Amino acid sequence: MKLLASDRDQPLTAILEGFDCPAILVSADYEILAFNQNYEQAFGAIDLSRRNHCFEISHGYEVPCDQAGEDCPLGTARRSGHKERVLHIHQTPRGKEHVDVEMLPIHDRQGKLVYFVELLHPVPLASGEIADQELVGESAVFKKMLGKVARVGKTEASVLLLGESGTGKELAARAIHMASKRKDNPLVTLECAGLTEALFESELFGHVKGAFTGAQANKKGLVELADGGTLFLDELGDIPLPQQVKLLRLIETGTFRPVGGAELRRSDFRLICATHRDLYRMVEMGEFRSDLYYRINVFPIHIPSLAERIEDIPLLARALLGRLDDSGYRLNEAALEMLSRHHFRGNIRQLRNLLNRALVLADTSLIDEGVIAECLNDDGPGGGLESDHEMPETSADWVDLKSHERHYLHAIMAAHDGDKERVAQILGISTRSLYRKLQEMR
Repeated sequence: MKLLASDRDQPLTAILEGFDCPAILVSADYEILAFNQNYEQAFGAIDLSRRNHCFEISHGYEVPCDQAGEDCPLGTARRSGHKERVLHIHQTPRGKEHVDVEMLPIHDRQGKLVYFVELLHPVPLASGEIADQELVGESAVFKKMLGKVARVGKTEASVLLLGESGTGKELAARAIHMASKRKDNPLVTLECAGLTEALFESELFGHVKGAFTGAQANKKGLVELADGGTLFLDELGDIPLPQQVKLLRLIETGTFRPVGGAELRRSDFRLICATHRDLYRMVEMGEFRSDLYYRINVFPIHIPSLAERIEDIPLLARALLGRLDDSGYRLNEAALEMLSRHHFRGNIRQLRNLLNRALVLADTSLIDEGVIAECLNDDGPGGGLESDHEMPETSADWVDLKSHERHYLHAIMAAHDGDKERVAQILGISTRSLYRKLQEMR
């Protein structure tokens, strides 16, 4: 679709105020001619008394993006004559952030291309550098994943997040929720791993007083709490088969009954699911319902492992270190190179655990390769606290790993005075998972 340029006597900014996102007006030679209030609020004002190019303001480049090794939406839109879209890392007052860019060509009444409108949609929780509680990365595979998160976030489509344990699926789910129209309503999470059939149903649908022994009061389920917002089912592959049909009915009708109740209730929620399992293989093995699989697999997104985004490891390590301790600890280049060469089977969760140990072992604020080497040696053959899905090859190795895990867990509990919530946060696991670990090690 072609847009017509406004009359010359109309202020250029008036074209942009109709957009509900940050927007700038750009000439065919990359000069920024105007910006709207949303842009000023998000990125700051631009001094239009001097000549500014979009690649200078947005990226700090001296040449257009395609000459700096990136895709250039303006150049592509000029060639195609229609809207183009790309995910870019932009310079902002808060640092580098990922922004979903749409470039709209504007033609005059004779069909001549005269301007471009650049619409900028910041991706929630995503950063191209060190930032707190955000998805961090610059690799091509990371940006491809983030581009899908940005696109699907604006829709109501159900999302299935696929990837190894510890890759950040819950954070991706949060980013999708924050990019949606439901962002001001709750994001409610149910971790399905380790739940019995009865507990799963009670957690999801709630129960009425007297429904079972111990049900001394009515309890709202997570489905009801997610009304108007997003329901995130983590480790969906662990849902018991008998409960999968009830979940399917919920998704298809939006209705449910609390355990022990007769009243049919309704909830309007957006569904996001995640799993590290091969659901298609589970369907073939009869371990997962095929109708449920095809109902949830509307928009699958692969969350890459660290092995797929090795170039992001130094960036991630710095970011994680800053989140774990704000006292100015840093890694030297040799330590970063050593981390980049290591295969993290536990992914970001394992990397975070390792850096936590490094903070304990470091004698100065500079963490060198010696400290990292000691931490890697201590990591054990299983690759970290949460990588017990992959058993070592020999029983002796497994015993050694469990012994190391027990020692490490007790040490970190002691260091934090038995604060289970804080320890679970540090380890990147749920409190329920931590309780389960402690029970196993008694």
